[in-house]
Amino acid sequence: MRKVLQTRTFANSKKRLHKTQIKELDNAIREILENPEAGEQKKGDLQDVYVYKCKITKQLFLIAYQFDEATLTLLMVGPHENFYRDLKKRV
Repeated sequence: MRKVLQTRTFANSKKRLHKTQIKELDNAIREILENPEAGEQKKGDLQDVYVYKCKITKQLFLIAYQFDEATLTLLMVGPHENFYRDLKKRV
């Protein structure tokens, strides 16, 4: 069983979501925990980062994360707009 960690950026973004959106986000995180390679591995600057795409209240959200045998680190969550630009600043 992996330990789940979240960055401050992820926690702040999650706080801004509505309760129903948080439930859908938690379901997506469970799917990632079951199969960490479900997300798409990025290339170049972000080669250690995986991004999982999911629909939350009919809007496409991206969840950026990293994992190893022991931990799953949730880096960022948000809509596609400016997501990768902000992610590059944080990684």
